[in-house]
Amino acid sequence: MFSCRMKEWWIQVGLLSVPLLAVYLHIPPPKLSPALHSWRSSGGYFTYKAQNIFYRDSTGAVGSSDIVILLHGFPTSSYDWYKIWEGLTQRFHRVIALDFVGFGFSDKPRPHRYSIFEQASIVERLVGHLGLRNHRINLLSHDYGDTVAQELLHRYEHNKTGSILINSLCLSNGGIFPETHYPRFIQKLLKDGGFLSPILTRLMNFFLFSRGLGAVFGPYTQPSQAEYWDMWTAIRTNDGNLVVDSILQYINQRKKHRDRWVGALASTTVPLHLIYGPLDPVNPYPEFLQLYKKVLPMSTVSVLDDHISHYPQLEDPTGFLNAYLNFINSF
Repeated sequence: MFSCRMKEWWIQVGLLSVPLLAVYLHIPPPKLSPALHSWRSSGGYFTYKAQNIFYRDSTGAVGSSDIVILLHGFPTSSYDWYKIWEGLTQRFHRVIALDFVGFGFSDKPRPHRYSIFEQASIVERLVGHLGLRNHRINLLSHDYGDTVAQELLHRYEHNKTGSILINSLCLSNGGIFPETHYPRFIQKLLKDGGFLSPILTRLMNFFLFSRGLGAVFGPYTQPSQAEYWDMWTAIRTNDGNLVVDSILQYINQRKKHRDRWVGALASTTVPLHLIYGPLDPVNPYPEFLQLYKKVLPMSTVSVLDDHISHYPQLEDPTGFLNAYLNFINSF
């Protein structure tokens, strides 16, 4: 009798949980904060193969003709650069950033084969859209954006049609070398989870997201609740949480195309710099830095304070900006 009641109880719980889960899985994305709304409203869109791609383009310093394009990381967006945006406009004539397809305010198609090659082509299309095809461009990249920058550099060095004229490249805390890159457990689970991946993406919520992302920030440089919500809102826009597993295939692409992308850095004559937060658990110190200096001895390096981790432009915007401007003014 007891086992029958227990069985009935579990059935009732199951039947009740189904509609609750259904409701939960269709929670609309959070509303944009005033700061995020301002970021979006000051930008625009261009089209790449029927996909709408968000970008921002600010005219800055008078008397300078220099242009910088900012390439953001995973899983966030161009909003990663908001703390140094004004500082960059005081040095550069044009400061430009975009949300890669699948990120931020850009379209997030599914199913879709997301690739670093496609993202590089999107950057090239943006440069053409803005009429900057014949201008030399400074690239400033972070994380996922580092790999996009490496592909752009490969195309430039091999004089590919439509390639960007790269004036300089500054990388920051990206998985440049697969052998010293340690993805988070949830990333490995999502990219290799098979049929579980779509379920996991639907179960992802703000709490799990903020806990996971907080692990790659330093203990003294954690985002505020408002900042976490802005990041999560940008991800949830256009159901971006449902394409995270597809985008994460970039980790496998890095391994497959290592020689192409590391080779682009090793053989370039373009001024190269690295800004590095050494507390990064994804590209850990000293392993990552030792390999970087060994493989790329011609690159200059700025190592930020010991407590700065994977998102240096958000954790130490002043230190990051100073390091970048010192590099730009050195050649």
